[in-house]
Amino acid sequence: MISNNSDFEIFKNLLFASFRSDDLKIYLDNSATSYPKPECVYDAVNVYMRENGASPGRGNYANAMASDKLVYETRKTIAKLLGAKKPSEIVFTSNATEAINIVLKGYLKNGDGVLTSNIEHNAMWRPLKNLENNRGVQISYFSVAKDGKVDLDEIADKLTENIKLVAFVHGSNVLGNIIPVAEISKLAHSKNIPVLIDASQTAGAYPINVIEDGIDFLAFTGHKSLLGPTGTGGFYIRSGLQLDTLKEGGTGSMAKSPFQPELPPDRFEAGTMNIFGIAGLKAAVDYIQDIGVSNILSHERWLLDRLLCGLKEIPDIEIYGSMNPDEKLGLVSFNIGNNDPYKIASKLDEEHGIMVRAGLHCAPQAHKIIGTDEKGAVRASVGFFNTEEHIDLLLETLQNNKNK
Repeated sequence: MISNNSDFEIFKNLLFASFRSDDLKIYLDNSATSYPKPECVYDAVNVYMRENGASPGRGNYANAMASDKLVYETRKTIAKLLGAKKPSEIVFTSNATEAINIVLKGYLKNGDGVLTSNIEHNAMWRPLKNLENNRGVQISYFSVAKDGKVDLDEIADKLTENIKLVAFVHGSNVLGNIIPVAEISKLAHSKNIPVLIDASQTAGAYPINVIEDGIDFLAFTGHKSLLGPTGTGGFYIRSGLQLDTLKEGGTGSMAKSPFQPELPPDRFEAGTMNIFGIAGLKAAVDYIQDIGVSNILSHERWLLDRLLCGLKEIPDIEIYGSMNPDEKLGLVSFNIGNNDPYKIASKLDEEHGIMVRAGLHCAPQAHKIIGTDEKGAVRASVGFFNTEEHIDLLLETLQNNKNK
């Protein structure tokens, strides 16, 4: 672990020196998938593919047992990152979307009520709408304002007897705001209602402690701020909570039983794991813990402040969400006049090698709140490996091309 801010500044200058190049393409779509990955992630995947190759839980020879150990150690390091009590509370899936589906469909029964936000990503919203259609689940919404603020009194009023689960995104991939998990969890727990958090944008980039924050279920994905490979993710489940299974099959344990094991994590991990991805994910999370989540957050907010200050100088720009970087993750959504956001993004890439995202970002509910549900918006999202040079080049390019 880097011990202080001074050490981090020295480390940061050494690290980012290798990313400064006139020929370098600038990647600013880290909210979709972080890139580049730490070198240790590439190495871990390559080594495991070349030197092991065995599936965990499928043999008692050395390579298979090494795979078992890797899975356990990865659970352990993710549990530590999230503040979970024990590794068995961490279940692996292919991504946060699968994790959210397992929790929602495993917990909510016919006619249950669920309280969610009005800015959810489709990973949460679509499974909820499916449950509404097929199980009669009743969906209630609490409001997130254009600036990302929530009204705790409104949430308290909506925690009626029929609400069996509160489920919402921790950090919006459109507005960038952080929803106050601990405060909402306290309200929900006062009525014995568990809480599911979609931490796709926050795990690895924002401090999380599932015990202190009162989180009962937490879905995470490996390929965003956790800096790992795609096809990795999972969820935290507080000990003692029960879920029905989404799928059944081989787990490498209790093979004689015709039924799925009762206890997590085996209960939810049917089929062969993405062991190579998990090898990369462990390397990524170890890397994050060496740097420190607070240092990563500080760096990304430093870049965000520079980006926000520069964007507001561009004529006819509309910036969505809070202008205070201390209230946001490292992303900004914006439009410039009547310009098509898709054309802006395409021109940035084709003519300047700057990669940003345009559109609805799989979160039409959030775009409806800010009035961009028809045309979408441009989104620039920074990551740990971005530099001030990247931000300045984006701003310079937007300024020079605003009327072209």
